[in-house]
Formats: sequence, structure tokens, C-alpha cells
Amino acid sequence: MSEFYTSTDHFVLVPALLLALFGCFVLLADFLVFPRPKHRRYVVILVALGEAFTGAALWRQHSFLSAHDLASVSAFHGSLVVDGMSIFFNWIFIAAVLLVALVSYRYLETEQEHRAEYYGLMMLAQCGMFFLAAGTDLVTLFVGLELMAVSFYVMVGFLRRDKRSNEAAMKYLLLGAFSSGFLVYGFSLLYGLCGSTRLDRIGEAVTERGPFDPIVFLALTTTAVGLLFKVSAAPFHMWAPDAYEGAPTTVTAFLAVGSKAASFAFLMRMFLYPLAGARPAWEPILIGVAILSMTVGNLAAITQNNLKRLLAYSSVSHAGYILLGLVAGNETGIKGMAVYILVYLFMTLGAFLVVVALRRKDLAGEDVDDLAGLIHKSPVEAVLMLIFMLSLAGIPPTAGFIGKYFIFLSLIETGHYVLAVVATLYVAVAIYYYFRIVKSMFVGEMTDTVPLMGGFGMRIALGVTGVLTLLIGVYPEPFLQFAQTSLGR
Repeated sequence: MSEFYTSTDHFVLVPALLLALFGCFVLLADFLVFPRPKHRRYVVILVALGEAFTGAALWRQHSFLSAHDLASVSAFHGSLVVDGMSIFFNWIFIAAVLLVALVSYRYLETEQEHRAEYYGLMMLAQCGMFFLAAGTDLVTLFVGLELMAVSFYVMVGFLRRDKRSNEAAMKYLLLGAFSSGFLVYGFSLLYGLCGSTRLDRIGEAVTERGPFDPIVFLALTTTAVGLLFKVSAAPFHMWAPDAYEGAPTTVTAFLAVGSKAASFAFLMRMFLYPLAGARPAWEPILIGVAILSMTVGNLAAITQNNLKRLLAYSSVSHAGYILLGLVAGNETGIKGMAVYILVYLFMTLGAFLVVVALRRKDLAGEDVDDLAGLIHKSPVEAVLMLIFMLSLAGIPPTAGFIGKYFIFLSLIETGHYVLAVVATLYVAVAIYYYFRIVKSMFVGEMTDTVPLMGGFGMRIALGVTGVLTLLIGVYPEPFLQFAQTSLGR
């Protein structure tokens, strides 16, 4: 290969290339492969094939690092890197896409909007997520962020005949562009500090100038605003409830887990590396944001009757918990963030999959009352939803308890006792609104006898999320080791 595109560059970029190629091919699948609507269900096979090739490429990268005892391999003059963090997050993205794709066919058929473009956009969004997890250059990270964001803007408004979907997409687009403006301004200041977009050189300049240098502080705050918007942390969460409610429920599920995981990967790349030298400046900011996120998210969720809005405010509070791991900043805190993001994938996705199953013809199935008497109509789904609610509340022996345990432990280890107490108190608040859902399922009177949306894909996806939500809580050791070694800690 030429000096402009070396074998190392190719090795690092292969997963993104596969996602881009399969994503573009799937976009054209209706025309090229599946012209008849009844054959469109097979497009999921193409998605699975693309994810399998991507997973093989990730495994090859992991094996190479292990065989040569390397911490990382960089490419494109330091713009991309393969390391434990990038591999860890990319496995999360693959799991999210596969599980959501499995349940999307029947849901989109019910909405009469089943088209191959939906799956192509999912894979292109995942391609953007790859760059957020592997990028070590401001330009690379921003391109990845916009690729992911633009794909989600379209997917949120995918139900063309639904006014709520159109409104949600417009709000998400406008607020997303606004936050990107803050992020770009912060990036321009960081570039001005050292004349480079490389994160390592920016880190050197930030450390040299000090955390309270006016330019460093301004760059830090504007960058933080843009990043905190992406993870839906308060007070930058205003887009989440409307986007979650208006989007197709399968898109909401993917947005809730995939976008949040990718955004936290981006945030960790920035705060753990180039901005690490400015910790005295940004730690108080993150403490305030974390407390506000837990406060707003938990208190607002109490009053919600729409399941998707309730889970949206719940996601705001979970963002606050994850940020506490960054505030702690020690090995336990970083491992806690990784474990929390991993378990958040399965418990949140599982909860949204039950909401997807509630959608039937002429019945949206998005309110808490729609779950009334679910134990009598669909006992399997009711028990699984109970598991997901217990996990989201952080009650043992579910996976959510493991995530919160390491976050609280990291706060105690670093002397943040007040933060640990406040976070623990908000668990009690969360139990109240999660158990509103449980009460409706097990005590409420059944309002209809229409069976839930089923199918092979739904059963597989619910089974995987339910089993892993319990398994990580009961036998967490291999998952903890995966999180710890993947993040190089």
C-alpha cells in the first residue's frame, strides 16, 4: 500500500469500512435484492452478516494486540487507535444493532413503514459510533459524531405519517445542531492552544497552561456542554423526552443504548486524556451536573404516565450515575463506568423491547396503564419486565446492582462520601416509579386480551437481554474482567 494508506491504517479501519459498505448496500437492498415487500424481512440477514464480519474484524484486532502484548495500535498519523476501549465499546454497538434489528421487522410492519433504509441507517450510525470509540483526533471524532447524529435525525422521524415522529425529529435536529455548535467552538479553542487536532498534543498544551487558564477553561466548558448534551445529562437533557416519545419505539431503544454508549465513549476519550490535566476545573462541573441529572431525572420520572418518557427521564438519572465514576476518576470508577454502560445496554434495551411488544394494530401500548394485568395475559413478558425494572433500580441480584455498586465504591474510595449518600438516596426515589410499572403489571386489572407482538426475533432478543441482566448480577466476574481489561485498567 502507499504511504498515504498503509497496512496499519487498513487494519485499524476495517470494521468501519465493513459497516459503511454493508450500510450502503442495505440502503439499496429494496431496489437491488428485495423488490417485493414480502421479501424485505430477509434484509435482517444482511444486517447480521455485516455484524458478523465486523465482529470478526474486532476479534482479529483483539487477538493481534494480545499476541504482540500491545496496549494500542494507532493509524492515520494518530487520528485513529485500536485499543481496549475501542474494542469494548464496539462490541456493545454490535450487540445493540443485532438485538434491535431482530425486533424491528414486525414493529415496522405494524407501523406500515418497513423499508430497508431503516437498517442501512442503523449500520451507518454504528459506523459513526466506531469513530467516536476509536478516534484520537478532534476532526475524526466530530465526523463520527455527525455521521451518528444525522442517521438518528432521520430514524427518529422515520414514521412519516406520524406527527409526533416528525416533531421529535425536528426538535432533535435543532437542539442537536445547537449543541454541536458549542462542541465545535470548544474544539476550535483546543486547536488554538497547540495548533494541532491530535488529542495527545492538546493534552500536553492543557497541562502546560493549567486548568484555570482562561482559554483552557472556556474550551473546557463549551466542550463539556456539547458532550453532556449527547449523553442527555441535565440541564442539557431537554431533547430526550420528546425524541424518545416521538421516535419509533425500536429507534428509541437503539437511541437510548447505542447513542448513549457512543457518547460516553467520546466523553471518556476527552476527559481521561486531553482534559485530564484540567481535572481541578471540570470535576466540580461534573459533580453539579451529576447531582442535577439524578435530581431532575428521578423527580420528573415520578409524574410520567407514558412509558417512553418515563424511561427517557430514567436515562437522564442513569447518565448522572455514570458521570460519578468519572468524578471519582480512580481504577474502580473507570471500571464502574464500563460495567454500568454494559449492563445499561441489556436492562434498558430489554425494557424498551417489552414496550415494542405492546404495540399492536390500533393500540400504541406506550402508557403505564397498557401494562395493566400483563401477568395474566403474557406472564413471560411480565416477569422479564420485572427483572428489567429491578435492574434499573439497582436491586440485587440483577446486573444494575453491580453497576451501581462499583460507582458507589469508587466514590467511597476517593472520599466523596456526600455524593455516595446522595446517589444512594436517589435509588429509593427510582424504586418508586419503577415499581409503579410493576404494580400495574401484577396488580392492575387487565384492560384488553389482545396478545402482545411476538415472533422469533422478539423471543430471542427478550431472552438474551433477560438472561444477561440476571447473569451479570449473579456471576459478574467474567464481565468485570472484560470491562477492566478492555479499558486497559
